[in-house]
Amino acid sequence: MSDHGFSAGREPADHYLGAIWTAAGGDAVHLRHLDCAGTGALASVFPVTDLAAAAIGAASLAVAEFAALRSAAFAAVQVDRRLASFWFLTSLRPQGWSMPPPWDPIAGDYRAADGWIRLHTNAPHHRDAALAVLDTVADRAVVERAVATWEATALEAAIVANNGCAASMRSLVEWADHSQGRAVDGEPLLHRRLYDGGRPPQWPFAAGRPLQGIRVLDLTRILAGPIATRFLAGFGAEVLRIDPPGWEEPVTVPEVALGKSCARLDLKQADDRAVLERLLAGADVVVHGYRPDALVRLGLDATRRRAINPGLVDVSLDAYGWTGPWAGRRGFDSLIQMSTGIAETGMRLLGRDRPTPLPGQAIDHATGYLMATAVIRGLTERLATGRGSEARASLARTAQLLVSGGGQSADAAPLAPERPDDLSEAIEETGWGPARRLRPPATIEGIPMAWDRPAARLGTAPACWPSDRR
Repeated sequence: MSDHGFSAGREPADHYLGAIWTAAGGDAVHLRHLDCAGTGALASVFPVTDLAAAAIGAASLAVAEFAALRSAAFAAVQVDRRLASFWFLTSLRPQGWSMPPPWDPIAGDYRAADGWIRLHTNAPHHRDAALAVLDTVADRAVVERAVATWEATALEAAIVANNGCAASMRSLVEWADHSQGRAVDGEPLLHRRLYDGGRPPQWPFAAGRPLQGIRVLDLTRILAGPIATRFLAGFGAEVLRIDPPGWEEPVTVPEVALGKSCARLDLKQADDRAVLERLLAGADVVVHGYRPDALVRLGLDATRRRAINPGLVDVSLDAYGWTGPWAGRRGFDSLIQMSTGIAETGMRLLGRDRPTPLPGQAIDHATGYLMATAVIRGLTERLATGRGSEARASLARTAQLLVSGGGQSADAAPLAPERPDDLSEAIEETGWGPARRLRPPATIEGIPMAWDRPAARLGTAPACWPSDRR
């Protein structure tokens, strides 16, 4: 490691692409079909634009590979670095209305007695958990004074123990020495398994919509999983998102519900669990971000899911990794950046006086495209062999991938600002009002990335496959 905590390596984009494609079981010979165009980079001490181009490129390459099984021709793939960078921030441009603020008033970074800590309070129950530990009211100035009396790691532990979400700021070296950091370091980028017992499916073939007829059950929320399923919908997959009653994500849903039907089920009720099992039996893919014990409590552990649907492509996500003392711990992108040294590195190398995270929720976005790559490669393997598969990703392991690419050059040219022609001409009539989207960040020859449904509000569709309603 160098004196700033980065490890040296190959060109970051090539390094990231190779790591993602190999982790998903891809054949390196197919990388020759992928090209990256454009210059410039998001402002960061880390090569975030390289990660964006590689992650979107790998998922797009997986689409081309899947389509080639039917067409006998492997389509050329090109990624636009600039548009990929913008998609890692937000793709939606509301017309005549505004998105709500991205953070709850209490969420953010606080100076503790011995360092920094981040509180994640966007969900009301997470805010209540943090305020209960601090024994204070929801007033930022009051919270600041309360946090200042705590040591950062002690407050982190107390909030987590109270079912809240917080992360004290660690350096890269401190994370590498931490028991969870060591556990994550020992994990693959994707945990993958193939299963016997399925049979080759009879999916319809549409040359320009290779995922048409493939059913994806989306049990994910903020933010990586919904990004994965949005990508799948962009190539024709039938995506049904399920949320519990009352759950809302006003900041993220307009961004990620594109192309999906959105229904609600109360999985605490036996009748609704039975509906979910029927949906699972008819699915080709399930993508979920529940903590590992949550599905066990619902009677839907991996063994049960496999019994319901032996050929299932089962892709899941957690925050802090699948092994070690923090396995199953609640977490979000902004907390992962604090825990793993990313925010501290940005602060130190840029000479800032507070934690300096990545531009946007880049770990979430990268993990989403990693999951999409895993799904599509799983579909490829199922089409070829009939075997189902399982893949598991984690935000912490994706953060390690980013860091492994080294630091971004200090003289990296900035991205050119967004232009009117970066947006698609079509108006998307979302559930919140009209909007325009950025043009797709990747092009696959003869296979357009396009969505059949505008972004819809949660709970606006029945809990059944859309194709069954026709």
